[in-house]
Amino acid sequence: MAYLTDILIVRGVLPIEHLDNLSADEDDEPLIRALVAQGVVSEAQFASALAEKLNLPFVELTECQVDRVAISVVPASVCRRYNVLPIAIEDGRMLLAMVDPGNVFALDDVRAAARMSVTPVVAEKTDLLAAIERYYRADGELSELTNTLEEESGPVDNDGLGEAVDDDVPIVRFVNLIVSQAIQDRASDIHIEPAERDLRVRYRIDGVLHEMQRAPKSIQNGVISRLKIMSDIDIAERRKPQDGRMSVMHAGRKIDLRVATLPTVWGEKIVMRILDNAESNMKLSDLGLLERNAEAYRSSYTKPYGMILVTGPTGSGKSTTLYTTLHTVSRPEINVITVEDPVEYRMAGINQVQVNPKAGLTFASALRSILRSDPDVVLLGEIRDHETAQIAIEASLTGHLVLSTLHTNDAPSAVTRLTEMGIEPFLVGSALDCVVAQRLARRLCSRCKVAYQPEPSDLINLRVGYDPSTPVPTLHQPVGCTHCSNTGYRGRIAIHELMIVSEEIERLAVARASAADIARAAREQGMLTLREDGWSKAQLGYTSIEEILRVVA
Repeated sequence: MAYLTDILIVRGVLPIEHLDNLSADEDDEPLIRALVAQGVVSEAQFASALAEKLNLPFVELTECQVDRVAISVVPASVCRRYNVLPIAIEDGRMLLAMVDPGNVFALDDVRAAARMSVTPVVAEKTDLLAAIERYYRADGELSELTNTLEEESGPVDNDGLGEAVDDDVPIVRFVNLIVSQAIQDRASDIHIEPAERDLRVRYRIDGVLHEMQRAPKSIQNGVISRLKIMSDIDIAERRKPQDGRMSVMHAGRKIDLRVATLPTVWGEKIVMRILDNAESNMKLSDLGLLERNAEAYRSSYTKPYGMILVTGPTGSGKSTTLYTTLHTVSRPEINVITVEDPVEYRMAGINQVQVNPKAGLTFASALRSILRSDPDVVLLGEIRDHETAQIAIEASLTGHLVLSTLHTNDAPSAVTRLTEMGIEPFLVGSALDCVVAQRLARRLCSRCKVAYQPEPSDLINLRVGYDPSTPVPTLHQPVGCTHCSNTGYRGRIAIHELMIVSEEIERLAVARASAADIARAAREQGMLTLREDGWSKAQLGYTSIEEILRVVA
């Protein structure tokens, strides 16, 4: 069996002078623990080395999504007594994160509580203690609150929460826990959905909805009213959809949430989009553009004028791409102004305008006003109508770089969509410089994905751009592990279709050519379709073929 000191020396984290008083056959674990206490070796380095010594997996709980089913099986008292945390159940065995995997008493007690076999994995002590506090406090408190509220007689008064700002009020605690748990689980959206007999809570994680909680029907009005108050939405209006915004503090960071209500037959459904400002500080390299596309896109946004459009359905990452571009081009010597509905991410050094139709501040009127404010770069949240499109086109032709979004299925369709809005074709061809269509696919978990060789006939039938004359590439498929909550995927990656508007495409636009003709010309000039870009990323091991086919028609 390897010594901890040998492992740490090989890794270059343990100075050799600390071994002077250690004999060759002496157990070195007490020495390393002492060095951890002195700060010479970090807790993470010690835990990782211990895992290697014992030939056990090492898990980083800050990045690991813990299975709530596993959490519910072992009492919190057992976990706190032994510093252990159940993180998943695989094939009838429980994976147990431990600081000391040699503690047989802990293994026996957990085995007895769970009534199943236990497989230990090693975790850093500080992370483990924080995770125990986080998961057991949140889940236990949610269950306790649900039971308490369920025992209350009659529904909660809608108007009774106007003064209820104390964090100890059960409804307030319930709402706060739901929001904080969603942020902790990396959710992009929270769905509060009234049903006939209960209230369902779902989180969208990596693009897929997961049911997280069912609460008694009696608390429905109180939860919805509380969320409306926090979002500055009229609580008396229940017949029509409303929009709002709220901010919460989580782990020392301010997180904004965009809130939308929708009347349904069982009550008002609320959807909260979590807007993490960390995304607005991404670099273009984080977008996952292939090298050719990255160079082409760079040549467009570095021009002093012209229009760049990002297209795709709702939730395809358009705003993230635009904000990342804006963060890249923004400099103290240029004036950047945005017009948005709503303003999703607050960015320092940028003038952001929120449209307000009730006050007469529409996209078109706001755009006219900001063009008199001497902008260099303009971000327009969305081109929705002829008037907005006309002003944006004219702005791009008069020395401004204009960034915006459009709802089309692919990049070539953006040209025909603008002409259908009533824009003169010659203006479209002259103003438009680049169109990026994109989708979001789930990224394969780096810890459990496995390589395989597909059959050439399968690749040909999938129409992913495989050339039969070339060797069959090695692809990867999802498996599932504790790191990805047994889904096989963790995080998402963008699939792009980037079209540069060349002279040939400009001529086709003027001639009112169809989107198919424009697409044909763009492909001849090197444009990769969404499916071909996805195929390239599948070959690089970023995602799976099945995931590409799920998100790309």
